[in-house]
Amino acid sequence: MDDIKDLVVKGRTPAEVINIVANILEDEANSTIKDWLQRVDADELLLTISMDDKARSCHLPQLFEELVYRLRNPLELGDRRLVSRSADAHGITRRRQGYTAAMLVDESRMLQVSIFQTLHLNVHRVDAELLLLSVMTIADEVDSQLAQAMTSFIAESIVDTEPIEA
Repeated sequence: MDDIKDLVVKGRTPAEVINIVANILEDEANSTIKDWLQRVDADELLLTISMDDKARSCHLPQLFEELVYRLRNPLELGDRRLVSRSADAHGITRRRQGYTAAMLVDESRMLQVSIFQTLHLNVHRVDAELLLLSVMTIADEVDSQLAQAMTSFIAESIVDTEPIEA
């Protein structure tokens, strides 16, 4: 990140471009979630877990808030200082709902595709030369939250196998 701080593309600094991307995600969160739900609804494996759209997507508004925060308050890629209680709870919830680990990963992959589709549809609002930095940050944050969800998912599965004490 330090090596691009002095870059200016078309009169915009990297921070300005990232803020524009954050604004797009904020403005388009609902439509991105709808796009994600369409992708999920087309996935036969995920549909084996029956639930309504609200229950399936209830974790996403918080994820978008945290993603926008991360964009506006950049960290080095790969930095794990931000902890998401929402991601932790999401992993536990999905485990209890009957998801497999692969289903959790697919759900996250579909979310990234939906987010990148939203950016593609709004690329006219941002300088493409610096868009990649935002995309890398988005992928890093979504993957970080997936890792946190997987950690709680696995911890919950261990609890499932422990004997119940009276």
